[in-house]
Amino acid sequence: MRFRKIHGAGNDFVLLSDPTSDRDNDWAKAAEQLCARRTGVGADGLVISRLVSTDPALLEVACFNADGSTATMCGNALRCTAWAASQDHGLKEMRLLMAGVTHEAVVGDDAVWVTAEVGAIHPRRVQAVINGKPTWFDSAYTGTEHVVAVVDDVDAIDTITVGRLIRNHADLAPLGTNVNFVQAAGRQELKLRTYERGVEAETLSCGSGAVAAVLIATMRGLVAQRPVTVHNQAGEPLTVRPHPDRPARTQWVGGPVTHTFEGVLP
Repeated sequence: MRFRKIHGAGNDFVLLSDPTSDRDNDWAKAAEQLCARRTGVGADGLVISRLVSTDPALLEVACFNADGSTATMCGNALRCTAWAASQDHGLKEMRLLMAGVTHEAVVGDDAVWVTAEVGAIHPRRVQAVINGKPTWFDSAYTGTEHVVAVVDDVDAIDTITVGRLIRNHADLAPLGTNVNFVQAAGRQELKLRTYERGVEAETLSCGSGAVAAVLIATMRGLVAQRPVTVHNQAGEPLTVRPHPDRPARTQWVGGPVTHTFEGVLP
């Protein structure tokens, strides 16, 4: 099987497009092996995409985290899938079906955009002491579970320690959550760091986390209007803007996609 190593703003994946394999029931195990940084290809997740139709353009997408768990939504995985579909099939606009939810995607010259569906927002969901300061985390559902804390300086946060604590917080059991730390960086700019569930580490960027951060930052008065530029650890910002047809429940998230290399799996 041929694979691509590809990343969306630093969030990296092993991507298999239209695989012809009998591994359908064992992708979770394959994800653990392939995503291992020292003994595998190395990635935050494994993405399996299959072209269902070209008119209209529709792909089915499955994403498995590095620990083998299934991701119900991964904005950067969807963006990488859309980029690959544009290369393989010449598609510039398409729909992507992941975990029963259909997302729109547009591949432009300098950015790939996908939609994220917005669910419930709950202020002050859990609290933790960060650098001696009690800090609240608000929750926002963007196709997957996220909590977001507004902090003065994201670079001063021990993302692994605090992220792991909140990800496993008893009040968020049994699913746990992705954990985000956001800082105002301008009228329409944020800085963001994310501890991702399923990777169990900080990732260089997170698409659904960027959407959650913008929602919470807007609620908290850090930004007043959109689009919002979200700066990440990769130095490759994502942009979040409302869908013009349904701004209250759908957001676009866009940014760069980079094809790193490709190879063949035995």
